[in-house]
Amino acid sequence: MTVTYVINGSEVTGLERFWQVIGEAVNGPGGYFGRNPDSFADCLRGGMGTPDDDDFVIEWRDHTRSAAALGHQETARYLRGLQARADPGNLPRLRQELTRADAGLGPTLFDRLVEIIRAETAPGTLLLR
Repeated sequence: MTVTYVINGSEVTGLERFWQVIGEAVNGPGGYFGRNPDSFADCLRGGMGTPDDDDFVIEWRDHTRSAAALGHQETARYLRGLQARADPGNLPRLRQELTRADAGLGPTLFDRLVEIIRAETAPGTLLLR
């Protein structure tokens, strides 16, 4: 039987809140389901609360509110935070992404999270409502 995990998009006010909302949707109050894009992708691959048979969907309700909260401003904030610990070889690309985010251009955190879900799960797993 398909398990549905609901993300209430109106509760997503930024990236940190997204990690809390998805963690609780999958694993209950205080639940963990990633705290950065790489760990989120790992969790989606299985073994962190989703069914062993991968028979689940993620229903992201009011996703347009999440898209706004995880837009270019939040993306720029996130990228600024990465600079201090980034590999020196990645800094030019990171700075370019930051410049674009500051200008309201390029993919946002919301876009990246949707991309990760679609890449790591079966087609049709993500339902944007």
